[in-house]
Amino acid sequence: MSLTELNTEQLIAKCREQDQNAQLEIYNRYYKAMFNTALRIVKDPMEAEDVMQESFLAAFTKITMLDDNSMFGGWLKRIVINASLNVSRKKDTYNDVAFESVEYTLTDDSGVVEEDLTSIKAKTIIHTLTQLKDSYSNVLSLHLIEGYDYEEICHIMNISYSNCRTLISRAKESLRKKLQIV
Repeated sequence: MSLTELNTEQLIAKCREQDQNAQLEIYNRYYKAMFNTALRIVKDPMEAEDVMQESFLAAFTKITMLDDNSMFGGWLKRIVINASLNVSRKKDTYNDVAFESVEYTLTDDSGVVEEDLTSIKAKTIIHTLTQLKDSYSNVLSLHLIEGYDYEEICHIMNISYSNCRTLISRAKESLRKKLQIV
């Protein structure tokens, strides 16, 4: 039986035995999702790639700490998010964009298929999300895109519950204001 035919739990069992081919198969199954998760937080493809690579190395090194093989995906995502947040905190670069420097375009949406319009709206929201202050962008990515609840976000970002609620509320309002401009 080839490794591609094994389920994730069987592959994790092989990874515990330091099987490099199993590790490669796990990497191939998860790298796109983990890269996208890192990219939403660090906002730089090169840094996201580094975070993802380091996260996989950490996961394979500490795989004995994983209690349940079926929880690998969530465990790996948590490693990626924590590593991404650490990189984001270290960067600490928040650049304001002058309102005058933003280009506006008028488009006629006649002839645009509804599916295309939905895709354009999603891309606009994701793009606008990256323009928010880092703390706003991170908390909205965790809540709206990654699907974490307030308690999990509190734990990940090491903030209080009330601070988390306030941060998410302010981040949503900031996103709304920026989207009204677009």
